[in-house]
Amino acid sequence: MADIIADLWYKNAVIYSLDLESFMDSNGDGVGDFEGLSRRLDYLEALGVDAVWIAPFQPTPNRDNGYDVSDYYGVDPRHGSSGDFVEFMHQAGNRGIKVLIDLVVNHTSDQHRWFQSARSDPQSEYRNWYIWSKKRPKRWNQGMVFPGVQTQTWTFDEEAREWYFHRFYNFQPDLNMDNPDVRAEVRRVMGYWLQLGVAGFRLDAVPFLLESVVDGEIQPELDFEHLYDMRRFMQWRRGNGVLLGEANVTPADTKRYFGNHGTGIQMMFNFWVNQHLFYALATGDARPLVAALRQTQRIPGMSQWAHFLRNHDELDLGRLDEEQRQAVFDRFAPEERMQLYHRGIRRRLAPMLGNRAQLEFSHSLLFALPGSPVLRYGDEIGMGDDLSLNERDSVRTPMQWSEELNAGFSVADRPITPVIDSGPFGYRAVNVEAQRRDPASILNFTRKMIRLRQETPEVGWGDWSILRTGSRHVLAIRYDWRGNSVVTLHNFAGAPCEVSLRVGAENGQRLSNLLEDDILVGSEGKHHVRLDAHGFAWFRIGGLNHVIRRERA
Repeated sequence: MADIIADLWYKNAVIYSLDLESFMDSNGDGVGDFEGLSRRLDYLEALGVDAVWIAPFQPTPNRDNGYDVSDYYGVDPRHGSSGDFVEFMHQAGNRGIKVLIDLVVNHTSDQHRWFQSARSDPQSEYRNWYIWSKKRPKRWNQGMVFPGVQTQTWTFDEEAREWYFHRFYNFQPDLNMDNPDVRAEVRRVMGYWLQLGVAGFRLDAVPFLLESVVDGEIQPELDFEHLYDMRRFMQWRRGNGVLLGEANVTPADTKRYFGNHGTGIQMMFNFWVNQHLFYALATGDARPLVAALRQTQRIPGMSQWAHFLRNHDELDLGRLDEEQRQAVFDRFAPEERMQLYHRGIRRRLAPMLGNRAQLEFSHSLLFALPGSPVLRYGDEIGMGDDLSLNERDSVRTPMQWSEELNAGFSVADRPITPVIDSGPFGYRAVNVEAQRRDPASILNFTRKMIRLRQETPEVGWGDWSILRTGSRHVLAIRYDWRGNSVVTLHNFAGAPCEVSLRVGAENGQRLSNLLEDDILVGSEGKHHVRLDAHGFAWFRIGGLNHVIRRERA
């Protein structure tokens, strides 16, 4: 059993997501780097995270936050050297922190040597590494990922005298994954970074990675065998390596991504639950989230959902219907400047929610969902956003470490992205240094919730079921694993409530509160639980094994 738990470490891991360029600058050039990140590993260790997921850091023209890669086998000079990366990996390993990196192979930068060769010579070995059409395809201006910003998916290249396909911006030509040479190169890229010690990859834009284009037309069937090949290769090279997929798909489509009996990717972000979670937050009604959880419940035993509140992109609401989406806009993004592409929200979690009670509630909910939580850098201190910046840059401002110049991120006159320097979310009001000293800070609350999550492995490993509470506002989940059971309750309403529930487990008459030092004793397994407005509770059924006191202001 211990070997299985070690191999499937991701089942109960707390993952911390960060952008290298905006986390910590060590040399004063205004750009975050690996040496700076290494200096902050003690902070991440103290926070209690198990793994970090790092956004692209390879050489790039940086027209899309590094997602336009121009060389897969190195480190962009702005972030240091390959030696700095190896030293960072060593330091992270010493602290028991695993490292996941982005694998962005749906497309390259148009400055990549492969594309430069392909466009300049029809006989180039790289010509068929990309997708070309001699005439303009019929649907040349359809299927854009960024509508309103992106105007087409086929662009005419003056040098090649042909049209090339790009799902994203025109400076990001798609690789031709039907070409076996391209697939072989992707495996080499994976092998290179695995050899340097990474624990796995976050796969960018997985559905697009699997699509084929024939005669200018996108084919309806995705090639999942390519995904399964990537999984097999990684398992050969690193037995406990992980593929974490970005695939914003419906519940019916998820089965093929996970595969049968562990043949597909191990983890996927649960966008379906994420969008219905925010709809539940907006309306105070937990039922949409309950339905979404049940719709995504049945996955292979070796697979795991990755749950999140916010990430590096907009909060995508594209899977909600128009009425649901408008309800979320009305609550969290009432101004047009807060919205993006007419389907998402470009705000940070703290200013969106608007108050401390809902911020604590949302963090507790994240850690209580059936899967592995992914925490976005800065959310643990309640960082804000800068809506004056373009598109998704609003949520990519530098980490706020202290009251020093540029929030302690950099001594440069002009950091790569301006720090938030005024208002309630300015760095003088919101920073790590101040919150470390405050027992009642959101940082210390988040630390306690991470520790609580790690002390309740039932959430990551166990079977789970929704408990009836008699209230549409309350989500109650019971987890069972290896003879132990945990119950979590979350009240989505802005008013207090009391619910009655049967936990339905052995020794169910006794509930040990994991957030307060008390015990509830019910009758025949039935309990009456009072919850504050946006209140929450964690209980272990039967015994007081792990107690965390919740410090109050």
